[in-house]
Amino acid sequence: MILVLDVGNTNTVLGVFKEKKLLVEWRISTDAKKTADEYGIQVMQLFFQRNIKTEQIRGVIISSVVPNIMYSLEHMIRKYFNLVAMVVGPGVKTGINVKYDNPKEVGADRIVNAVSAHEIYKRSLILIDFGTATTFCAISKDADYLGGTICPGIKIASDALFERAAKLPRVELLKPEKVIGKNTVSSMQAGIIYGYIGQVDYIVTKMKSEMISMGEEEPFVVATGGLSKLITEDSFAIDEFHPNLTLEGLRLIYEKNRE
Repeated sequence: MILVLDVGNTNTVLGVFKEKKLLVEWRISTDAKKTADEYGIQVMQLFFQRNIKTEQIRGVIISSVVPNIMYSLEHMIRKYFNLVAMVVGPGVKTGINVKYDNPKEVGADRIVNAVSAHEIYKRSLILIDFGTATTFCAISKDADYLGGTICPGIKIASDALFERAAKLPRVELLKPEKVIGKNTVSSMQAGIIYGYIGQVDYIVTKMKSEMISMGEEEPFVVATGGLSKLITEDSFAIDEFHPNLTLEGLRLIYEKNRE
């Protein structure tokens, strides 16, 4: 079994694979103030609930966009699993050719998603990851990471509206039945959710046009991330929702580098 960790700005997603099968997935809060022991106790409790022993884990891989949490996580892995975690970054083989001006600027999660999606679909792709930020990534049929777009996430947009407009309340991220709201809450929900759907569809349309002009076939559009379901049902641009794209990518990278 291997343990994979996808560390995001808001949540950290953990998964345990047995060969190619994802046995279990957990989502915990990302907190840079937690010590290695605090994370260790939390992970041990999760393992205990699913009757998984640390001795069964033969390898660990971490993808992180939160640098100041890595010391605690890596120390936790050494102390509680007696293993050295593989960390996605420079020197780790991915099979993805990054065409960014500065390849080091591309977030590890975006590369991991590209690895997974290329392995699954083997065609031109646009990947949308709905997290703290929403990222759009263009991947060529030949596994070139062409670039992408970064937008504020849905929750960031919602929180900003509440924090910067004195008379507007904090609202739950639910999709109302109609765009024309009859009260403040439903009006805000409609603006946030349907506005975001429109943003996604427009950006994807522009990215498709640019990729086709580069000589790529029309890309297949895949969505992932914790807030994807709010958008995918009503977006005409998204072809498929893949909830475990990042975890699958971590497993693939581990297998490429385990020697």
